Amino acid sequence: MNTIDEPQGIDTGTTDLIATRRDGVLTLTFNRPERRNAMTPGMNEALAAQLHAAETSELVGAVVITGAGAAFCAGGDVKGFNERGGEGGAGATMADPARVANQQSLQRSTVGRIYRLAKPVVAALPGAAAGAGLGYALAADLRIGCPRTVLATAFRGVGLSGDYGVAWLLSALVGPSRARELMFLGERVDSARALDLGLLNRSVPEDELPGAAFELASRLANGPQTALRAMKANLLNAGRLDLEPAMDLEVAPHMTCGVTEDHRNAVAAFVEKRAPVFAAAWRRP
Repeated sequence: MNTIDEPQGIDTGTTDLIATRRDGVLTLTFNRPERRNAMTPGMNEALAAQLHAAETSELVGAVVITGAGAAFCAGGDVKGFNERGGEGGAGATMADPARVANQQSLQRSTVGRIYRLAKPVVAALPGAAAGAGLGYALAADLRIGCPRTVLATAFRGVGLSGDYGVAWLLSALVGPSRARELMFLGERVDSARALDLGLLNRSVPEDELPGAAFELASRLANGPQTALRAMKANLLNAGRLDLEPAMDLEVAPHMTCGVTEDHRNAVAAFVEKRAPVFAAAWRRP
Protein backbone atom coordinates (compact mmCIF):
# COMPACT_ATOMS: atom_id res chain seq x y z
CA MET A 1 0.00 0.00 0.00
CA ASN A 2 1.29 3.44 -0.89
CA THR A 3 1.53 6.16 1.72
CA ILE A 4 1.28 9.91 1.63
CA ASP A 5 5.11 10.06 1.55
CA GLU A 6 5.41 8.07 -1.70
CA PRO A 7 4.46 10.11 -4.79
CA GLN A 8 3.67 7.85 -7.72
CA GLY A 9 5.16 8.83 -11.08
CA ILE A 10 2.89 8.57 -14.12
CA ASP A 11 4.15 8.13 -17.69
CA THR A 12 2.85 11.06 -19.76
CA GLY A 13 4.64 10.05 -22.96
CA THR A 14 6.77 13.21 -22.96
CA THR A 15 9.38 14.89 -20.79
CA ASP A 16 7.57 18.20 -21.34
CA LEU A 17 4.91 17.27 -18.76
CA ILE A 18 5.59 15.51 -15.46
CA ALA A 19 2.72 13.81 -13.64
CA THR A 20 2.79 12.50 -10.06
CA ARG A 21 0.05 11.36 -7.72
CA ARG A 22 0.10 11.49 -3.91
CA ASP A 23 -2.65 11.35 -1.30
CA GLY A 24 -5.37 11.73 -3.92
CA VAL A 25 -3.70 14.77 -5.53
CA LEU A 26 -2.55 14.62 -9.15
CA THR A 27 0.23 17.14 -9.81
CA LEU A 28 0.89 18.10 -13.43
CA THR A 29 4.12 20.04 -13.99
CA PHE A 30 5.04 21.86 -17.20
CA ASN A 31 8.68 20.87 -17.69
CA ARG A 32 10.60 23.10 -20.07
CA PRO A 33 12.28 25.40 -17.53
CA GLU A 34 14.93 26.50 -20.03
CA ARG A 35 12.11 28.01 -22.17
CA ARG A 36 9.98 29.21 -19.23
CA ASN A 37 7.76 26.16 -19.81
CA ALA A 38 6.56 27.43 -23.16
CA MET A 39 4.04 25.05 -24.72
CA THR A 40 4.81 22.26 -27.18
CA PRO A 41 2.35 20.01 -29.01
CA GLY A 42 3.50 17.08 -26.89
CA MET A 43 2.98 19.02 -23.67
CA ASN A 44 -0.55 20.05 -24.61
CA GLU A 45 -1.54 16.60 -25.82
CA ALA A 46 -0.20 15.01 -22.63
CA LEU A 47 -2.01 17.59 -20.50
CA ALA A 48 -5.27 16.83 -22.30
CA ALA A 49 -4.79 13.09 -21.77
CA GLN A 50 -3.98 13.45 -18.07
CA LEU A 51 -6.97 15.71 -17.44
CA HIS A 52 -9.25 13.29 -19.28
CA ALA A 53 -7.96 10.38 -17.16
CA ALA A 54 -8.28 12.38 -13.92
CA GLU A 55 -11.96 13.07 -14.59
CA THR A 56 -12.95 9.47 -13.84
CA SER A 57 -9.95 8.15 -11.91
CA GLU A 58 -10.76 6.73 -8.48
CA LEU A 59 -7.19 7.61 -7.45
CA VAL A 60 -7.59 11.38 -8.01
CA GLY A 61 -9.59 13.74 -5.82
CA ALA A 62 -7.99 17.06 -6.85
CA VAL A 63 -5.44 18.36 -9.36
CA VAL A 64 -2.50 20.77 -9.05
CA ILE A 65 -1.05 22.36 -12.20
CA THR A 66 2.34 24.05 -11.88
CA GLY A 67 5.60 24.73 -13.71
CA ALA A 68 9.19 23.62 -13.23
CA GLY A 69 11.82 26.21 -12.36
CA ALA A 70 11.11 29.92 -12.28
CA ALA A 71 7.94 30.09 -14.41
CA PHE A 72 4.45 28.62 -14.62
CA CYS A 73 3.99 28.69 -18.40
CA ALA A 74 5.03 31.32 -20.94
CA GLY A 75 2.34 30.22 -23.39
CA GLY A 76 3.30 29.81 -27.03
CA ASP A 77 7.00 29.35 -27.81
CA VAL A 78 7.80 32.74 -29.38
CA LYS A 79 11.33 31.64 -30.31
CA GLY A 80 9.73 28.73 -32.12
CA PHE A 81 7.35 31.12 -33.90
CA ASN A 82 10.32 33.13 -35.12
CA GLU A 83 12.22 30.07 -36.27
CA ARG A 84 9.35 28.99 -38.53
CA GLY A 85 8.57 32.45 -39.84
CA GLY A 86 5.69 33.36 -37.54
CA GLU A 87 2.94 31.49 -35.73
CA GLY A 88 1.25 30.62 -39.03
CA GLY A 89 4.44 29.60 -40.84
CA ALA A 90 6.73 31.36 -43.33
CA GLY A 91 4.98 32.78 -46.38
CA ALA A 92 1.45 31.99 -45.19
CA THR A 93 -1.14 34.66 -45.99
CA MET A 94 -4.23 32.90 -44.63
CA ALA A 95 -4.93 30.85 -41.52
CA ASP A 96 -4.96 27.10 -42.22
CA PRO A 97 -8.50 25.80 -41.49
CA ALA A 98 -7.13 22.44 -40.37
CA ARG A 99 -4.86 24.12 -37.82
CA VAL A 100 -7.76 26.27 -36.62
CA ALA A 101 -9.93 23.18 -36.05
CA ASN A 102 -7.10 21.31 -34.33
CA GLN A 103 -6.44 24.16 -31.90
CA GLN A 104 -10.13 24.58 -31.18
CA SER A 105 -10.27 20.93 -30.15
CA LEU A 106 -7.08 21.19 -28.10
CA GLN A 107 -8.27 24.29 -26.24
CA ARG A 108 -11.50 22.52 -25.26
CA SER A 109 -9.59 19.47 -24.01
CA THR A 110 -7.14 21.53 -21.91
CA VAL A 111 -8.41 24.94 -20.75
CA GLY A 112 -12.03 23.88 -21.22
CA ARG A 113 -11.54 20.67 -19.25
CA ILE A 114 -9.66 22.45 -16.43
CA TYR A 115 -12.54 24.91 -16.16
CA ARG A 116 -15.28 22.26 -16.14
CA LEU A 117 -13.46 19.36 -14.43
CA ALA A 118 -15.72 17.83 -11.77
CA LYS A 119 -12.76 17.78 -9.36
CA PRO A 120 -11.11 20.88 -7.89
CA VAL A 121 -8.08 22.27 -9.74
CA VAL A 122 -5.39 24.42 -8.09
CA ALA A 123 -2.85 26.37 -10.17
CA ALA A 124 0.46 26.97 -8.36
CA LEU A 125 2.37 29.83 -10.01
CA PRO A 126 6.11 29.92 -9.20
CA GLY A 127 6.69 32.69 -11.73
CA ALA A 128 5.30 34.03 -14.99
CA ALA A 129 1.99 32.89 -16.45
CA ALA A 130 1.74 34.56 -19.85
CA GLY A 131 -0.29 34.31 -23.03
CA ALA A 132 -1.93 30.92 -23.41
CA GLY A 133 -0.19 29.87 -20.18
CA LEU A 134 -2.29 32.50 -18.42
CA GLY A 135 -5.36 30.74 -19.81
CA TYR A 136 -4.35 27.54 -18.01
CA ALA A 137 -3.95 29.43 -14.74
CA LEU A 138 -7.21 31.37 -15.02
CA ALA A 139 -9.20 28.21 -15.82
CA ALA A 140 -8.27 26.67 -12.46
CA ASP A 141 -10.65 26.92 -9.52
CA LEU A 142 -8.01 28.44 -7.22
CA ARG A 143 -4.67 30.13 -7.90
CA ILE A 144 -1.82 30.38 -5.43
CA GLY A 145 1.30 32.41 -6.17
CA CYS A 146 4.43 33.86 -4.58
CA PRO A 147 6.26 37.21 -4.73
CA ARG A 148 7.88 36.15 -8.03
CA THR A 149 4.52 35.47 -9.70
CA VAL A 150 3.77 37.68 -12.72
CA LEU A 151 0.67 37.51 -14.92
CA ALA A 152 0.60 38.91 -18.44
CA THR A 153 -1.74 38.55 -21.40
CA ALA A 154 1.34 39.13 -23.62
CA PHE A 155 -0.51 38.81 -26.94
CA ARG A 156 -0.27 42.51 -27.84
CA GLY A 157 3.51 42.40 -27.65
CA VAL A 158 3.75 39.73 -30.36
CA GLY A 159 0.92 41.04 -32.56
CA LEU A 160 -1.63 38.34 -31.72
CA SER A 161 -5.22 38.70 -30.57
CA GLY A 162 -5.24 35.94 -27.95
CA ASP A 163 -6.42 32.37 -27.53
CA TYR A 164 -6.88 29.64 -24.89
CA GLY A 165 -9.81 31.49 -23.35
CA VAL A 166 -7.80 34.33 -21.82
CA ALA A 167 -10.21 37.13 -22.83
CA TRP A 168 -13.31 35.22 -21.62
CA LEU A 169 -11.71 34.09 -18.35
CA LEU A 170 -10.37 37.57 -17.57
CA SER A 171 -13.78 39.11 -18.23
CA ALA A 172 -15.38 36.59 -15.87
CA LEU A 173 -12.82 37.16 -13.12
CA VAL A 174 -12.16 40.93 -13.19
CA GLY A 175 -14.98 42.36 -15.32
CA PRO A 176 -14.98 43.77 -18.86
CA SER A 177 -13.22 47.05 -18.13
CA ARG A 178 -10.20 45.51 -16.40
CA ALA A 179 -10.10 42.71 -18.98
CA ARG A 180 -9.86 45.26 -21.78
CA GLU A 181 -7.06 47.06 -19.98
CA LEU A 182 -5.09 43.86 -19.47
CA MET A 183 -5.64 42.64 -23.04
CA PHE A 184 -5.12 45.94 -24.90
CA LEU A 185 -2.08 47.16 -22.93
CA GLY A 186 -0.48 43.80 -22.15
CA GLU A 187 1.08 45.11 -18.95
CA ARG A 188 2.62 42.73 -16.44
CA VAL A 189 0.65 42.22 -13.23
CA ASP A 190 2.75 41.46 -10.16
CA SER A 191 1.57 39.22 -7.32
CA ALA A 192 0.38 42.09 -5.11
CA ARG A 193 -1.84 43.57 -7.83
CA ALA A 194 -2.99 40.10 -8.87
CA LEU A 195 -4.22 39.56 -5.31
CA ASP A 196 -6.01 42.92 -5.35
CA LEU A 197 -7.69 42.10 -8.68
CA GLY A 198 -8.73 38.64 -7.52
CA LEU A 199 -6.53 36.88 -10.08
CA LEU A 200 -4.67 35.19 -7.22
CA ASN A 201 -6.45 33.69 -4.22
CA ARG A 202 -3.31 33.50 -2.09
CA SER A 203 0.38 34.37 -2.15
CA VAL A 204 3.01 32.62 -0.05
CA PRO A 205 6.81 32.78 0.18
CA GLU A 206 8.46 31.20 -2.84
CA ASP A 207 9.92 28.24 -0.97
CA GLU A 208 6.53 27.43 0.57
CA LEU A 209 4.59 27.38 -2.71
CA PRO A 210 4.77 23.65 -3.57
CA GLY A 211 3.80 22.59 -0.05
CA ALA A 212 1.03 25.18 0.23
CA ALA A 213 -0.47 24.16 -3.12
CA PHE A 214 -0.38 20.48 -2.20
CA GLU A 215 -1.90 21.12 1.24
CA LEU A 216 -4.73 23.10 -0.32
CA ALA A 217 -5.40 20.44 -2.97
CA SER A 218 -5.22 17.67 -0.36
CA ARG A 219 -7.88 19.45 1.73
CA LEU A 220 -10.09 19.50 -1.35
CA ALA A 221 -9.35 15.88 -2.28
CA ASN A 222 -10.31 14.79 1.22
CA GLY A 223 -13.41 17.00 1.45
CA PRO A 224 -17.09 16.14 0.81
CA GLN A 225 -16.76 15.12 -2.82
CA THR A 226 -20.43 14.95 -3.77
CA ALA A 227 -20.95 18.42 -2.32
CA LEU A 228 -17.82 19.88 -3.94
CA ARG A 229 -18.81 18.57 -7.38
CA ALA A 230 -22.26 20.09 -6.98
CA MET A 231 -20.77 23.38 -5.76
CA LYS A 232 -18.62 23.63 -8.88
CA ALA A 233 -21.64 22.90 -11.10
CA ASN A 234 -23.62 25.60 -9.27
CA LEU A 235 -20.81 28.11 -9.76
CA LEU A 236 -20.55 27.31 -13.47
CA ASN A 237 -24.32 27.74 -13.80
CA ALA A 238 -24.06 31.09 -12.00
CA GLY A 239 -21.96 32.40 -14.86
CA ARG A 240 -24.46 31.48 -17.57
CA LEU A 241 -27.94 31.58 -16.04
CA ASP A 242 -30.24 34.10 -14.39
CA LEU A 243 -30.93 33.74 -10.68
CA GLU A 244 -34.19 31.78 -10.79
CA PRO A 245 -33.05 29.05 -13.22
CA ALA A 246 -29.76 28.74 -11.34
CA MET A 247 -31.62 28.35 -8.03
CA ASP A 248 -33.86 25.69 -9.56
CA LEU A 249 -30.83 23.66 -10.63
CA GLU A 250 -29.29 23.89 -7.15
CA VAL A 251 -32.09 22.01 -5.40
CA ALA A 252 -31.73 18.41 -6.64
CA PRO A 253 -27.95 18.22 -6.03
CA HIS A 254 -28.41 19.84 -2.61
CA MET A 255 -31.03 17.23 -1.68
CA THR A 256 -28.77 14.49 -3.04
CA CYS A 257 -25.98 15.67 -0.74
CA GLY A 258 -28.51 15.47 2.09
CA VAL A 259 -28.71 11.67 1.82
CA THR A 260 -24.94 11.03 1.78
CA GLU A 261 -22.93 9.61 4.64
CA ASP A 262 -20.66 12.65 4.37
CA HIS A 263 -23.61 14.88 5.28
CA ARG A 264 -24.81 12.67 8.13
CA ASN A 265 -21.32 12.36 9.58
CA ALA A 266 -20.71 16.11 9.28
CA VAL A 267 -23.99 16.94 11.03
CA ALA A 268 -23.10 14.59 13.87
CA ALA A 269 -19.61 16.14 14.10
CA PHE A 270 -21.15 19.63 14.28
CA VAL A 271 -23.42 18.62 17.17
CA GLU A 272 -20.52 16.87 18.93
CA LYS A 273 -18.26 19.91 18.39
CA ARG A 274 -15.55 18.02 16.48
CA ALA A 275 -14.08 18.30 13.00
CA PRO A 276 -15.89 16.23 10.34
CA VAL A 277 -14.06 13.42 8.54
CA PHE A 278 -15.27 12.89 5.00
CA ALA A 279 -15.08 9.71 2.94
CA ALA A 280 -12.53 10.73 0.28
CA ALA A 281 -13.68 9.90 -3.25
CA TRP A 282 -10.19 8.78 -4.23
CA ARG A 283 -8.95 5.33 -3.27
CA ARG A 284 -5.43 4.56 -2.12
CA PRO A 285 -3.96 1.93 -4.50
